[in-house]
Amino acid sequence: MAIGRRSDVVDSDAPRRHFSWKADRGGVAMKETVSAALVLLLSAASASAAISTAETKRLQEASQVVRELRDVPDKGVPDDLWNRAQCVVVIPSMKKAALGIGGEYGRGVMSCRTKEGSTTWSAPLFMQLAKGTWGLQIGAAEIDLVMLVMNQRGAEKLLNNKVSLGADATIAAGPVGRAGSASTDAQFSAEILSYSRSRGVFAGIDLSGGVLRPDDDPNSDVYGPNKSARDVVMGTGVPVPTAAQDFVRSLSQEARATTGKK
Repeated sequence: MAIGRRSDVVDSDAPRRHFSWKADRGGVAMKETVSAALVLLLSAASASAAISTAETKRLQEASQVVRELRDVPDKGVPDDLWNRAQCVVVIPSMKKAALGIGGEYGRGVMSCRTKEGSTTWSAPLFMQLAKGTWGLQIGAAEIDLVMLVMNQRGAEKLLNNKVSLGADATIAAGPVGRAGSASTDAQFSAEILSYSRSRGVFAGIDLSGGVLRPDDDPNSDVYGPNKSARDVVMGTGVPVPTAAQDFVRSLSQEARATTGKK
């Protein structure tokens, strides 16, 4: 009789033990799910916070330069050149170096079309430009620079560690006027056409002698150390950071305006 009762106890306890195991496993699974969600949220927050105030300002100023191209229809970048450009580099607020030292320096961003002829653009790559005395050509202490990268070959060169403009990559002062086009042999064959803006006036400018390179620290902070410059502007799956969306949008708006696309 006692044995029977023990058997009854064993039979009745077994399901309860089995149920308890399932509940424990469910709890573990739920904890793992919550933990994974927290990791994703924290990662997203970290990525968002990676763009510093200085880089956010850089992007905002670059957006403004692109938008103001539309405000100078008779003296801006010709539509057909803009339409043919594979990539665009914008260096806002390029400054002269300290008095007596000479040269100039500036930081900006570069973005490329997601495909040829597209009006959508890649996530921006942070860039820096140094050496040269271009502002002296127009007597300005501070200028904005816009570079149109006209072909894939020129774009590939800019994604190297550093490029000497005029030596490693051909560059020429770009023609102005919405109806204009490349009018000299140098302009027609150049891999890069460059423009300056000072006091609201756009003009072609020769940037030969300057050294342009990816700005490694902010690129690593924003996109991670394993993303190359090529991955950012020519790869796939690199999302546009929130702080950079206005800049990319300004490029898309300019591209649509010059092609007549809505």
